[in-house]
Amino acid sequence: MSATDEKLSDPGLVGKPGPSYAITTSKTTHRPWWKLGGKDISFAPVDPDSVATSNTASTDDIETSTLDNIHGSVFDDSGAAQFYQPIEKYEGAHRFDPNATWTAVEEKALVRTLDRGNISQALSDNMLNNLKMNTNDYNNGMTIFYVSFLTAELPSQLISKKVGPDNWIPIQMVLWSIVAICQCLITGRNTFFVTRFLLGLLEGGFIPDVILYLSYFYKNKELPARLAWFWTSYMSTNIVSSFLAYGILHLRGHSGLRGEGWRYLFAIEGGLTALLGILAWFYLPPSPTQTKSRGLKGYLRSKRGWFTEREEVIMVTRILRDDPGKSTMHNRQAITPGLLWASLSDYDMWPIYLIGLTWTIPMTPPMNYLTLTLKALGFSTFNTNLLVIPSSILFILQLQFWTYISEKINQRFLVGLMSQVWVIPLLIALETLPQKFPHSNWVRYAISSLVVGYPYVHAILVAITSRNAGTVRTRTVGSSLYNMAVQTSNIISTQIYQNNDRPLYYTGNKVLLGLAAYNVCLFIGAKIYYTLKNNQRDRVWDSMTREEKLNYLATTKDKGNKRLDFRFAS
Repeated sequence: MSATDEKLSDPGLVGKPGPSYAITTSKTTHRPWWKLGGKDISFAPVDPDSVATSNTASTDDIETSTLDNIHGSVFDDSGAAQFYQPIEKYEGAHRFDPNATWTAVEEKALVRTLDRGNISQALSDNMLNNLKMNTNDYNNGMTIFYVSFLTAELPSQLISKKVGPDNWIPIQMVLWSIVAICQCLITGRNTFFVTRFLLGLLEGGFIPDVILYLSYFYKNKELPARLAWFWTSYMSTNIVSSFLAYGILHLRGHSGLRGEGWRYLFAIEGGLTALLGILAWFYLPPSPTQTKSRGLKGYLRSKRGWFTEREEVIMVTRILRDDPGKSTMHNRQAITPGLLWASLSDYDMWPIYLIGLTWTIPMTPPMNYLTLTLKALGFSTFNTNLLVIPSSILFILQLQFWTYISEKINQRFLVGLMSQVWVIPLLIALETLPQKFPHSNWVRYAISSLVVGYPYVHAILVAITSRNAGTVRTRTVGSSLYNMAVQTSNIISTQIYQNNDRPLYYTGNKVLLGLAAYNVCLFIGAKIYYTLKNNQRDRVWDSMTREEKLNYLATTKDKGNKRLDFRFAS
């Protein structure tokens, strides 16, 4: 492990601390785990009242003018600020200035600048019949995909940390799109399994790469909404794909690609993804302070960059005032075996991983099988592709709504609980409805669409994984481990609906109900765990004198979220 790894600051490092002022001691008010509102902090300052006399931001500053933010920033205390300075090689260190001031209007303008900055459809076109495959073959193919995806998660993230997500993300996109195009040539079970394996291998790690990349640009509170828009874009492409599929699948019977429309679908959509990957490589910058076009890599960016020097100071300073732990490594620094093990063994992240392992399972089989279920219920190929669109729109609306609510009321796990509260009565309906009754097809379609359009809290959970990491290395590894847990849940999901249980899957739905009840306990348990953890640390931290706190910061060997001054979001 290098000398600069895992440090918030060397005590002897001379930085640019905030102003001196009189210190008064105040105790932290413990908030019950069920109470709404308030505001999270990443690191508790030596003096909670320091914000009252801080000059690190103007009176219009988003971060320091609100009444909720009673803690301020750790950089507001001249005695403690030196312990949180960025490492020397941090890419934004030359722009970090804790004395910088800016207005809410300036910050909002910068954030707006940043913000501007297919298998399912194929199934509806008789793909399984053309390849002489059944539902169980499809299950096995999806299992292969998720296993290879899971296996690639962590190695991909380690590569991304070394070469930079701005390089690795476009490379991944181009590689998996090549395999996606090759799916138009599959001839049966074996080639289907091979392409599923390769796709999983190349797509694995993409989501954690995106999380790590966005954390360079956005504060903890801003990240969930941006991740929500990321998945909104993903679901929007599914809607567009449904319309494309409606037209492309009409190519069935035409010469070329055996006259099977689903082959055209894979070829065309894979080609579009490859084009986007190539454009992304020319466009994505390494960090907020490296946005200027330099040679071929930044060809699609301006030579002047996205930000002025002052705007870069604001960008870096606002990120580190929000979470000093983001400057413990630079963006091309590899994770050593020692750091990897420290992240893997971080038990305080395990409640989130446990949730990731099961929370999507009650909804995933109905989602994966919606097109097959609609076909089995008698809808035509083309009507099936159009009928999946309403559930995608509902999915997007719920994603945006609950992500917004989670930050508005400062609750993540209790908002996440809504995903299970939503799906339980719908699964009960699917389980108890008789097989035949008037308008049964439309009723089952409506219920299935509501299941698929469930409150998708993935952006909330991904963001809290990043937020509770405390260090760059745990954020890197933790994002992968959470996503690996989710991919494991997908593997489990593929085996719940079996061929002998079709088309209504009564047995499978019983299993889903049991898992939904289990998830309710997990969400509540995680909320209680992190609340009690914070309250315990508050009691110890508040019992210490100012001198004891400063001595702790100067001598502690605790890292990241193991530090007494670190606070978990929940």
